[in-house]
Amino acid sequence: MAKVEIYTTAFCPYCSRAKLLLGRKGIGFTEYDAPHGSQERKDAIRRSGGRTTVPQIFINDEAIGGCDDLFALDRSGKLDPILQAG
Repeated sequence: MAKVEIYTTAFCPYCSRAKLLLGRKGIGFTEYDAPHGSQERKDAIRRSGGRTTVPQIFINDEAIGGCDDLFALDRSGKLDPILQAG
């Protein structure tokens, strides 16, 4: 199973949607609370190549983007194979 990490903030609807999709698929993930100015947010920006929005999602240490990117991968049928790779 893939290693999934997600950087989020409280009350973020996109973060909630991304976590809901992963949960529906039965995928466990590590969540990092990353409010503005926090070290976690700086880590997410660095790891994602400069993207400043949340959520930032990483699968097997590869940045896949945010909520819209996650849903696009799912719609295209590419998410499940990525999640199955470990």
